[in-house]
Amino acid sequence: QVQLEETGGGLVQAGGSLRLSCAASGRTFSNYAMGWFRQARGNEREFVASISRSGGNQYYADSVKGRFTISRDNAKNTVYLQMNSLKPEDTDVYYCAFAKDTLGWDRRTTEYWYWGQGTQVTVSS
Repeated sequence: QVQLEETGGGLVQAGGSLRLSCAASGRTFSNYAMGWFRQARGNEREFVASISRSGGNQYYADSVKGRFTISRDNAKNTVYLQMNSLKPEDTDVYYCAFAKDTLGWDRRTTEYWYWGQGTQVTVSS
């Protein structure tokens, strides 16, 4: 059974930082790219960042480029999202997911599967 568990969300003031973690099980983690997405209630789920299976390639949404960093530890079956200089508009539920390929360049939600339950990030102004 494939499981993804996101942790690390919370309430932070604007300009602050959070580090999200996503622990995976049930698939060979190192065979797949991984992605982070976010979604506010009533909105579509949007791409945030992705990382290739080796960790050598990372991709970011323009809205987070330069502030967020995605990384992974294949020995721990975990992918991370370091979020710095947070803004109120970053407030969302954040989800991790397995990509259907090894590269992770495709940002469409249809190219990802096995989503976690999400972790809430709230940034106060």
